Amino acid sequence: MTTDTDTPGAAANAATASILSDLADTRHRAVVVDSPPGAGKSTLVVRAAQELTAGGERPIIVAQTNNQVDDLIKRLARNHPAIPLGRLSAGDYSPPPALTTLANTTIGRTLADLTGCQIIVGTAAKWATVRDSTFGWAILDEAYQMRSDMLLQIVEHFDRGLFVGDPGQLDPFTIVGTERWIGLPHDPTQNGVSVMLEHNPHIPVHRLPVSWRLPASAAPTISQAFYPFTDFTAGTGAGARSLDFSTTRFGSTRLDETLATAFSTGWALHELPRRHVPRTDTETIQTAADLAARLLTRGAIATCEHNPDGHALSATDIAIGVAHRDQADLVRAALTRTGHPSAPGVAVDTANRLQGREFEVVIVVHPLSGRRDATAFHLEAGRLCVLASRHRQACIVVAREGIADLLDTHPSTDPVHLSVPAKFPDGWEANHVMLAKLAQHRVPA
Repeated sequence: MTTDTDTPGAAANAATASILSDLADTRHRAVVVDSPPGAGKSTLVVRAAQELTAGGERPIIVAQTNNQVDDLIKRLARNHPAIPLGRLSAGDYSPPPALTTLANTTIGRTLADLTGCQIIVGTAAKWATVRDSTFGWAILDEAYQMRSDMLLQIVEHFDRGLFVGDPGQLDPFTIVGTERWIGLPHDPTQNGVSVMLEHNPHIPVHRLPVSWRLPASAAPTISQAFYPFTDFTAGTGAGARSLDFSTTRFGSTRLDETLATAFSTGWALHELPRRHVPRTDTETIQTAADLAARLLTRGAIATCEHNPDGHALSATDIAIGVAHRDQADLVRAALTRTGHPSAPGVAVDTANRLQGREFEVVIVVHPLSGRRDATAFHLEAGRLCVLASRHRQACIVVAREGIADLLDTHPSTDPVHLSVPAKFPDGWEANHVMLAKLAQHRVPA
């Protein structure tokens, strides 16, 4: 029999209460919160900031990008209009219009400009330029995206820290060779959370158990593929969300068949003929664009817990995710070629830039599609995790046939290094789990 404590909401509330309890415990210099995709990281950050402020603290919030900072400022201002907020920014920062109209927000280049603010938010790179200022608390959002060398530059600014992030997604990005530091305790390219926990094993680690973004059709697969040791559930049950077309008088094409599959099951694999192609393969890229345009042309309607009467999807509700920036440029051009006036408004970007964002429908160009080999970059589990976990309703994967054979021909060959814990799951295993799921919703070439 199910009780109230077994519901997703009750589980999430219990986890939040435990986290806030550890924040109030002065024995802990830091608290870590691991979160699956869409589990409410930003909601927790906003709640924790308010709790600390109510307790007489003046916390700072550290995010990794300007977009993340702006989103947090807007959420804080909306939820807590009585709290004076500060947006610490660089000299060349141009605030979006939504920030300039917030009555309780001050934008400043130095801490001296923000003396009256109770919560100050800025990027890690900006906080690294600040000198001679210490705060009682820092909340570090998307903490697993922060390199340990960056954490070392800013750790002097706070006495205690709340680290919130997703351990299953992409590791911090660097353009320099990292081989010389692998296995060393001071490896600056590791994420800050892992290094901190390695040197401070007593720090409490919490886990958010519910994804409010992923539908019931997706959460079990994403959990099995990318979070095998810390499973989570969907916040909504089967049937709580649905997709339908407002216009039905269309001929049946493979695009329509793919959309129908995705709308009815939450997943679709649109396969193209087996062929070795460059990553800028025109057919694959145009197919992804055509799927987005077809969805807009037929007038998709999304029903969910927030919109029980239905919401007509616009271009901003759709994203196309790719592995490389040149692919993203070509997809944008392909969207223009579809002829649909709204298609260029579809969000198109790499997994690195889509990380943290949310859409109703996501179309993914599979990183291994049409390749002759399976490199570490294209096998990266975090990359596929980001691409496959941005959606609230459905995910459509566009790929050439033969990825399973490619994986079997190129098993994982990552070198094993002393003093480096093995990362689970590896990309080879995660890809196989995802392919097994997609095979159930395959629209063959």
